[in-house]
Amino acid sequence: MSLLKKVTIGCGPSIYSADASTVSASDKSELETIKKRFLIGKLGLKDGPDLDKGLSDVIEQYGRSNPNKYRAVVYYLLATYFSVLRLS
Repeated sequence: MSLLKKVTIGCGPSIYSADASTVSASDKSELETIKKRFLIGKLGLKDGPDLDKGLSDVIEQYGRSNPNKYRAVVYYLLATYFSVLRLS
């Protein structure tokens, strides 16, 4: 729960916006932004095909057909997928 709390705080006020609080898994530019800003920028991971695979795996785990993929939960799942236990 502490990691989810950190992720939620890290999302800032965007989690209160109906549009920004969810992730559109069908929007390639949004997924690229998550990769660049969260996985590489916040978590400090190196760019590569493993990031794309991890992002795809997490979206699949959440449920690709689920229309409400909450950003904080997606980020939490990504952090745990890549075994990142604390956030900057």
